[in-house]
Amino acid sequence: MNDIFIHAKDLTYAYKEEDGLKMPVLHGISLDIRRGEYVAVLGHNGSGKSTFAKLLNMILEPDGGELTVAGRDLTSPELTEDDLFALRREVGMVFQNPDNQLVATIVEEDVAFGPENLGVPPAEIRQRVDEALATVGMTAYARHEPHRLSGGQKQRIAIAGVLAMHPSCVILDEATAMLDPAGRREVIETVERMNREAGMTVITITHYMNEAARADRVVVIDDGRILMDGTPREVFAQPEKLMAAGLDVPQCTALVYALDGEGIALKGTPVTTEECADFICRALEDKKNGNRNA
Repeated sequence: MNDIFIHAKDLTYAYKEEDGLKMPVLHGISLDIRRGEYVAVLGHNGSGKSTFAKLLNMILEPDGGELTVAGRDLTSPELTEDDLFALRREVGMVFQNPDNQLVATIVEEDVAFGPENLGVPPAEIRQRVDEALATVGMTAYARHEPHRLSGGQKQRIAIAGVLAMHPSCVILDEATAMLDPAGRREVIETVERMNREAGMTVITITHYMNEAARADRVVVIDDGRILMDGTPREVFAQPEKLMAAGLDVPQCTALVYALDGEGIALKGTPVTTEECADFICRALEDKKNGNRNA
């Protein structure tokens, strides 16, 4: 069984300027994403990462190359409106500003908006809304007004609205950028639970390296091309390459890198705070034992 959910090969895209000229953004993107993967996409502003995301459910149409999503060839001239409708049911997107995605005055009505537009029967809509709110931990807020919620709560409602359409994949395009640390944690924990418990494919585009470190895989796009692709440990083990592309590294990785520059070498590349603390403790213990045996 083929478990490739997204297949891109030599994918290109250029924005059309007002003067008729084209501004190339993607220059031959090639990668496969499997069903159930949790992938973080990194890149500096203007690198093309958000453009790539918008191609995945045909908000934008590719100029060239191959793009297959959920078994549908999005570059085929035979692609129909029904195909696009089915694709957008299967690939949901959550954007940066939750206020731009909330359309109703009551939380549960907002979550029901998508399924209603899909023609889902009322009884099933009720079930989907309840399930989606429970998934994001917002059941108690079903009758609340969205504009009275915190940023993190609003974003979780936006995610619930996507979940109620029963997608196979959720794309978060800078979905935590406008949130405070508590709100970011709420959203990321919700997304991780969807990926872990429901097997949902998750693609998160983020500037927060600590968020990217929690993914299964990290893809770095630089000036419209894939610069790096690997596990968080593999990617963040190359801080010089990331910095050259205008990116940071997780704080714990930066600390290890700085310690190494001062002649204090730690074995390995920690990508979480817990790992970093463990590495430092082991290094101190090794030094203590070395002094004792000297």
